[in-house]
Amino acid sequence: MAEEAAENTQASPNERPRRSRAYRGGRLVAENFPLADVSDWIEYDDAAVWYDLESPTAEELEELREELGLHSLAIEDATHLSERPKCDRYEGHLVLTAYQVKPSGDGELDKAMMLAFITHRAVITVHDPGTLDIPEILRRWDESPDLAKHGLPFLVYGLLDYIVDGYFDALQVLDDRIEDLSDLIFETAAGRESAVVLRETFDLRRGLLTARHVITPMREVVNAIMRWNNMPSELAPYYQDVYDHVLRTADWVDNLRDLLATVRETQLTIQGNRMNLIMKKVTSWAAIVAVPTAITGWYGQNVPYPGFSSESGLWTSTGLILGLSGLLYFTFKRNDWL
Repeated sequence: MAEEAAENTQASPNERPRRSRAYRGGRLVAENFPLADVSDWIEYDDAAVWYDLESPTAEELEELREELGLHSLAIEDATHLSERPKCDRYEGHLVLTAYQVKPSGDGELDKAMMLAFITHRAVITVHDPGTLDIPEILRRWDESPDLAKHGLPFLVYGLLDYIVDGYFDALQVLDDRIEDLSDLIFETAAGRESAVVLRETFDLRRGLLTARHVITPMREVVNAIMRWNNMPSELAPYYQDVYDHVLRTADWVDNLRDLLATVRETQLTIQGNRMNLIMKKVTSWAAIVAVPTAITGWYGQNVPYPGFSSESGLWTSTGLILGLSGLLYFTFKRNDWL
């Protein structure tokens, strides 16, 4: 019997740790059993089985196909963990492809794909090592023992809820960075921060693009699972809650894109205003410098004029230069050109 085999099965030191669970009638009855036992567990009408595979080998995938009767195209998807989020239907099972998004240490967004084979009594998760927080998923399942009686849809709900909740944390990081960026563009030190703002804007646009590609298709994914024939009506509100969270995060991404575009437009406006101010100052000083240039040019003529070759001509030209230059300076200063 599968229950007896599960009690006596332990992973050898050279094997990767097994992560699996079997529920019967909503009660956890076995953990960490080998892949070969999955087909035994799903023979029970009240069973719900979860098995986790990290970077499975071709032999493990072939064993999985034989154990659960999976379609060859579904197995092919598991060998290329680079698909877009989707939910494919095959005879007797679904294949769920989803991405979780996490903020990295440098403020960027890291995405990791998870693929799940979903049959009527088993869900098999496939992912790269270290990308799924398995203890967190198990905690969510353990915190809802009243839902475990619904079997496999309960396990799938826990997976989806874990993935979608991660979107909120990732988008909050992007939201905070955009707020910091909006504060930075109003700083008066116009020289150095321009390159910093441009780099941060580029990184944020890339992060939002990643989030949009991951989150937007999840609306169709969750909706497809909600239409699954094996879905109990008691779990419909919980799946609807996950669907609402997907809609909220998708709207949040769009709002952040609009906000970032507004921040960028504001930065360009500020830069334009600064450039206009600089041009006004340059023009003002050029006008002031033009006064002594014109006067000295006039008095530099080699023809007689009032004050020619006399001290009065020097003082007259000096007075004109100082007077007109001072008049222009105070006029520009009063008009906030200098």
